[in-house]
Amino acid sequence: MASLTNKVALITGSTSGIGRGIAEHFASLGARVVVHGLEEAQGRDVASRLSREGQHAEFVPGDLSDVESCRNVVRQTIERCGGIDVLVNNAATTARAFIEDAPVELWDFVMHVNVRAPFLCLQEAVKSMKTRGGGSIVNIGSINAYIGEPKLGPYSVSKGALMTLTRNAAAALNKHRIRVNQINVGWTLTEGEQRVKREEEGKGDDWLREAVATRPFGRLLTPQDIAFAAAYLASDDSSVVTGTVMDLEQFPVGAPENR
Repeated sequence: MASLTNKVALITGSTSGIGRGIAEHFASLGARVVVHGLEEAQGRDVASRLSREGQHAEFVPGDLSDVESCRNVVRQTIERCGGIDVLVNNAATTARAFIEDAPVELWDFVMHVNVRAPFLCLQEAVKSMKTRGGGSIVNIGSINAYIGEPKLGPYSVSKGALMTLTRNAAAALNKHRIRVNQINVGWTLTEGEQRVKREEEGKGDDWLREAVATRPFGRLLTPQDIAFAAAYLASDDSSVVTGTVMDLEQFPVGAPENR
């Protein structure tokens, strides 16, 4: 099993869902975890629970649609923990919109949170990683990066851009032993996904049973599935892996799928 003992790890958007799953798993592997999110009460609850379990965790709030807030989240991590070894750019908005009628304001918001924020956080984290002899940046993407569902136009474009950022940064930073990789996540069962299906898409109580019936392994992905992969990429077990995009999905990209 991967070890993250004594590594400082910031996971953006980790008060719930995939991010929280990553934070919990990293803490269990010995990392000094910094939880981030918009909901302060929720974030402090996650950090407090991990601390009560004997793991080190802190909470840093921040609105990643704001430039200075992005930088400040990383700066606070470095100030509190003495540096940063691992950055997981997980926070994202999945705002729905079709390309042909997406409002410019929504487009800009999606790009700011899903692309600009990881870029800004990376810039700040790299400053510390260079002084520590290296580090690992893990970007959480989506299989929608390749084409994406029509209703996820701006979101899909943002995840494609994140994939290029990942590979470009990996090529630029390998001389500093800073690795940059991405996990393109498939259909994952989170609180957010359940809310979207019920409140935004009007799905009934049977939506999950119907969804599971379409999955070859009999279930949707879970945050823990993504956490296991993120831990590998964050740890020294993947010490020469960089510029890699891992498609974590039950259907290979391009394979027929009935969703």
